Amino acid sequence: MAWNNTPERYGLVTITLHWITALAIVGLAVLGLWMTGLSYYSPHYHRAPFLHKSIGLCLALLLVLRWLWHRASPPPLPSAAHSALERRLARLAQAGLYLLLTLTLVSGYLISTATGQGVSVFGWFEVPALVSGLPDQADRAGLLHYWLALTLLALAGLHALAALKHHFLDRDPTLRRMLFPSGASPRPGRPSSRSQ
Repeated sequence: MAWNNTPERYGLVTITLHWITALAIVGLAVLGLWMTGLSYYSPHYHRAPFLHKSIGLCLALLLVLRWLWHRASPPPLPSAAHSALERRLARLAQAGLYLLLTLTLVSGYLISTATGQGVSVFGWFEVPALVSGLPDQADRAGLLHYWLALTLLALAGLHALAALKHHFLDRDPTLRRMLFPSGASPRPGRPSSRSQ
């Protein structure tokens, strides 16, 4: 089982980072929508935003790690089964996901630091408020954060549907490459194929 990517398949590090990122995005979306409906007297009124901010800042760090790892271990070559249009759309979708995630995280940070207070990350350390006091900072960043998050979820959904389309309709290895690390067997007891 390889840690690094190969020209044919993703390695364990990339796969792990990918799925942790996906789970964090879905978890933050669910938590964010839930906490906006909490009343002041709810026992979760302060705890839910604290968790949302902490997870969001951890995701920001994960995003930086993903970018660094992408530079250190380039992704596999596109599948030969994909058309030129599919390859271009895949590149655009990936760039869009990274851009939307970055902007969503930045807008969330601007909401949290609008009053000039730093943001605690699970009580372990505090991220300082580098930007604060802008006109209507919390409201404007909050509106931006909401729509960016919805757009991110929509694009992520299309990304997932495309992967399922490749797997079930085209029957190509696109999804399997993100499920099984290079050197791992996609099915117990069977050797992996470098052609997948």
